This record gives sequence, structure tokens and C-alpha cells, in this order.
Amino acid sequence: MSGPLLDIRNIETYYGPVMAIRGVSLTVEEGEIVAVLGANGAGKTTLLKTASGALDCRKGQVIFEGNEIQCREPDWVARQGIAHVPEGREVFPLLTVTENLMMGAYCRTDREDIQKDLETVYGYFPALKELGSSLAAFLSGGQQQMLAIGRGFMSRPKLLLLDEPSLGLSPMLVSEIFETISRLNREQNISILLVEQNAHIALQVSSRGYVMEVGGMVMDDDSDKLLESEDIKEFYLGKKDEGARGLRRWKKKKTWR
Repeated sequence: MSGPLLDIRNIETYYGPVMAIRGVSLTVEEGEIVAVLGANGAGKTTLLKTASGALDCRKGQVIFEGNEIQCREPDWVARQGIAHVPEGREVFPLLTVTENLMMGAYCRTDREDIQKDLETVYGYFPALKELGSSLAAFLSGGQQQMLAIGRGFMSRPKLLLLDEPSLGLSPMLVSEIFETISRLNREQNISILLVEQNAHIALQVSSRGYVMEVGGMVMDDDSDKLLESEDIKEFYLGKKDEGARGLRRWKKKKTWR
């Protein structure tokens, strides 16, 4: 394969007549973690839904492993090797933990490897093994997030799309979840596109980052450089209460897309 694993080119996606994202482009290289930052309503979730086939773009291209995949059905996209872990976990509440995990492998037929991968998930999330027969509805928010990520892993993805994995979790659980995300990338060679409002931890685990604002990309750079950016510190890391002013300055810079 030549070129990026995922190459999104100038996509436009709508909800009915309302344009949600416009002219958005990004790339994810094989083995890379890429972060997408932005406030609520910036278009981050829409971006992931477009990449996974849950939404169709009206313009632009979504290219995975060199092939265009935009406007294909989500189950077809999943079979190509893209797993989407949506915002809010969205586990199957009336299924057990084990049944939820097995749902991630619904399109696989390699039973022995499925069982091995199930044990791998339990290795990353030991709490899930202890809760295997429990209904997902009764899990804590952190346990449900572990379950959602584990379910995504069970499809053996080449690319994992993670939408706000820190949402509603305690700082301790956030650290645990992101350590596991890093391990999945490092040990399983899974590329990850990470949408996250917690800019600090997202930029710590990723190699590159993009910033979205009002449906468009406004900045991208290496993660360590974004962490040192005064504008990022002001708007996302809480250094000063100057977010709006920082965004206005950003939009005047010629280096912006």
C-alpha cells in the first residue's frame, strides 16, 4: 500500500439541509495515533461517522488503503478493517459483557482466533473478565467504555475510530483508558483516529493533531508542537480565559488551511 492508511479529502457532510463539516481533510498513517480536537459542535463526531459510513458525504473522498469507501454501508466499511467506537459508549445494555464483546466479532469465522482475541481483551481490561456474565446495563461508565473499546478490538481492525473516550470518566479512569489505547496502538499495531475534548491527554498519546472549529479544520501540526502552542494552551488547556481571542488570531494566520 502506498500513501496513508486513511486519507480524507475535502469532504462535506450534511444533516438534512444543514452543512455540518466543510472542506475537511486529514490523514492517518499506518501505526499512527492522530488526535482531532475541538469544542462541542465543531464537527468531530460527524467526521468519524463519515469515515465509518454512518453518514454519507456529499462531496469529497474517504480513501482507506488506497480505495474510495465513502457512501458505503457501515457493515461493509467495518469489514474493510475500520472499527468505530461511538461517543457515549452505546453498548448493548441487555446483553452480557461477553456477548457484547462477541458482537464485535460478528463478521469473523476464525473461532480459535476469536477466543484468543477475547482473552487479549481480558488482558487489557481484567475487570471485564470478572464481569463476563453481567449485563452491560449495570456496568459503570468506565467499565462500559472499556467494553466499547474491547468490542471494537474484537473485529480485528486496522483502524480504530474513538469518539470522546474520556467523556464522563474520573481522572484516574481517563489515565487508565488512554494507557490502554496507547498499548493497543503499540502492541497490536492498530492505527487510531481519536476525537477528544481533553486536549492535553489526547496530544500526549498522539503523534499528530488537528483542530476543528465550526465544521472546518483550522490547524494541524505535530502533537508536541500543538502542546506548546499558546493558542492551544489558552483555548483548550485552560491557561487563560482568552479562547475566543485566540481563535480569532488563528484565523488570520496564513499557515491555516
